[in-house]
Amino acid sequence: MQTQKALPWYKEVTKDQWKALVAAGSGWALDAMDVMLYSMILVHVMHDLQMTQTTAGFLATLTLLSSAVGGILFGMVADRYGRTKSLMISIFVYSLFTFLCGFSETVTQLAVFRLLLGLGMGGEWVAGAALITETWDAKHRGKAMGLVQSAWAIGYALAAVVAGVISPLWGWRGVFFFGIVPALVAIWIRKGTKEPEVWEKMKENAVKKEKSKPKLVELFSSKVMRWTILGAALSVCAQFGYWGLFTWIPTYLGSPVEQGGAGLDILKSTTWIVIMQTGAWFGYVSFGFLADKIGRRKTFVLFFGLAALLVPFYGLSGDPTWLLILGPFVAFFGSGYFSGFGAVLAELFPTEIRATGQGFCYNFGRGVAATAPTVVGFMATSMGLGAAFGFLSISFALAAILVLLFLPETLGKQLS
Repeated sequence: MQTQKALPWYKEVTKDQWKALVAAGSGWALDAMDVMLYSMILVHVMHDLQMTQTTAGFLATLTLLSSAVGGILFGMVADRYGRTKSLMISIFVYSLFTFLCGFSETVTQLAVFRLLLGLGMGGEWVAGAALITETWDAKHRGKAMGLVQSAWAIGYALAAVVAGVISPLWGWRGVFFFGIVPALVAIWIRKGTKEPEVWEKMKENAVKKEKSKPKLVELFSSKVMRWTILGAALSVCAQFGYWGLFTWIPTYLGSPVEQGGAGLDILKSTTWIVIMQTGAWFGYVSFGFLADKIGRRKTFVLFFGLAALLVPFYGLSGDPTWLLILGPFVAFFGSGYFSGFGAVLAELFPTEIRATGQGFCYNFGRGVAATAPTVVGFMATSMGLGAAFGFLSISFALAAILVLLFLPETLGKQLS
């Protein structure tokens, strides 16, 4: 008897699963675009509002700090009211306050808008991650999160293109005004995306049992506390390295050589960033496929380890050609590991506190890592941005060690 040939993985995916992926992925891409518009035009904003590198870094830190709060709050909202509702509201919040950044006349006004923008930024990840990890089957969960996470690279590159096109015509304010576009996606998500079946069942059971709403304190019960601590610590190390590096790369590429930058003009800076983020896109997707093939732990160690090795070489290069060559590899390994967070955290926490757990761990890490742009900006005043980047390799190395010592392998775990 002839054995039936297995279907390609993408033909096993349902229509609702693809809708969830498009909703989470588009929200994440536009989240990246809105957040990174600041980095793309930072040189001009610093000039017009008379900001120092330290102040500019602090504003980036402020956004990340508020995103940590937003992620935790929206995680609890997602567990109580639904993944899609939380996703829609978070997108609307970050798009509205990105738009309002364009009206800033002082550093204080800009800081307030960036602070409020961060709430939506943090909320989008946790709502989207919970939506995908509960909608997609275990054997394809890593791939799905890899595809969603890869949308960040698209958004990052889109921010560079938007800034490159709009800034010469309407200045940095026009670039921020463009940030209202994601609000349209929020409307589509509300109409076309279903809540995950596993969440609907959990809510039905909770109503029958008159169960109280999920509490943050449950993350520190004896049942899951070790995963809460591990997830938060891993997130701190991974995000400190990422935000310290990628917040400042556009400024590094566009700053004069005498100020420790690479001295590229706006066309070259945009091109270098787009090419770099192409590498990041492949990194996000590759992590997802590798994680489903060889396991979460091995894939994490591979990406963190190579990021720790490559980042110092990138920072100390300074030569435009070498920056062009190394950039995609740095972004591949220095970004791709984010694809593992959604799947692994989902596989560690039960459904009733899954989004709360994901939101807390990921955004606690983001909150602590929010100091990275300020630290790098402060170090850059004495040694230049390129040299300051080398310091970040310590974070990637520590993340690899945490995975090796403490993270269990969760490949194939079904969610219930």
